[in-house]
Amino acid sequence: MSSRKQNSKPHNFEVAQHDPFAAFKFRDYRLFTIGRLVLFVGSQMQTVAIGWELYERTNSAIALGGVGLAQVLPMIILTLIAGDVADRRDRKVTMLLSVMLLALCSLALGVLSYTQGAIFLIYACLVLTGVARAFLKPASDALMWQLIPVSAFTNAATWNSSSFQLAAVIGPAFGGFGIALLGSATGVYLLAAIAALLCFILTLAIKQQKVIRKTEPISLKALSAGAKFVWQNQLILAAITLDMFAVLLGGAIALLPIFAKDILHVGPVELGYLQAAHSIGALTMAITLAYLPPLRKAGPALLWSVVGFGVVTIIFGLSRSFWLSMLMLILGGALDSISVVIRHTLVQIRTPDHLRGRVAAINSVFISASNELGGFESGLTAALFGPVISVVGGGIGTIVVVIATAMIWPGIRKLGALQEYK
Repeated sequence: MSSRKQNSKPHNFEVAQHDPFAAFKFRDYRLFTIGRLVLFVGSQMQTVAIGWELYERTNSAIALGGVGLAQVLPMIILTLIAGDVADRRDRKVTMLLSVMLLALCSLALGVLSYTQGAIFLIYACLVLTGVARAFLKPASDALMWQLIPVSAFTNAATWNSSSFQLAAVIGPAFGGFGIALLGSATGVYLLAAIAALLCFILTLAIKQQKVIRKTEPISLKALSAGAKFVWQNQLILAAITLDMFAVLLGGAIALLPIFAKDILHVGPVELGYLQAAHSIGALTMAITLAYLPPLRKAGPALLWSVVGFGVVTIIFGLSRSFWLSMLMLILGGALDSISVVIRHTLVQIRTPDHLRGRVAAINSVFISASNELGGFESGLTAALFGPVISVVGGGIGTIVVVIATAMIWPGIRKLGALQEYK
């Protein structure tokens, strides 16, 4: 029965691969993607504003690293609960409530910026933002896969990455221009709040999904089912672990305000360009992958792309040229995009619907750890050893992680076309 099921899918799967816009044929997916795109743009604008304002007010690398820590800790603490809520409750309602909380946090940051409120209150808003994202990520990720057929999963994973990267290109640029034009970060926070409200409206328009909710009683076993599933699927575990530690060590995004101001000697507009550079490369690569046939050797592609990410991170850390730094960030984004698409596709193709919320929650912790906690790690090492040593050492560490991953999980080296693992 299992064999027959596998053999009945390839035709539809191949069709999806050769139609670069397969997922966009579905109305609710279009609403969902546009809403998340708008929300991501506002979030990226807000990230630039927070980094610029905090460094202007504190001149501290640790203060920048604390931005990531304040947002990632609630996500880690609430992982099991948020995943269970996504599988037990209405995913659309959970997403709506989370987006509304994000809008309120942005408004509060705008007030604090305008009144020059206490720094600890800014971090309090960031903690609440982390709480909202803890519930938003698993609920929205699980909801998205209800809006399309299985045959469009790979295409949707690619465009999901593309929409995020497009927002990350537009958002930082708008954030930098907003700070330069308005003379402060206040207006940028208000624009982020408006973006969240637009996302709320678009999500509200999505049709109610008919899903059989899990009825098992709440228990530690039920809460940890997602973690157990990931642990038992070694290819998934290897892919997300590699991605987490590579970006945890090799990410230099949190230190961009320092590189812009103290090393490259540029202003807020150029900082916006630097923030966007990574996503320019990632967006270009994601769109390219959407048009190309499926990867036939996904494992080697994953490993070599992360090695390349480590190399360009080292060059960025040593660069004193704005344009060379831009180029390295663009290349880093392109290489990182390969890892993201492979990981998302592998996870979603192999995860049953009743576990999607809990697995998405586990996956979001890996993502948050690599981005937000990585920002804290970068800020701390920069404070102790300087930003250059922090970034270059992280790049070297990334390459070491690839070698370790290939040795611990040798199966990742043999991972072929992803549809073979359907």
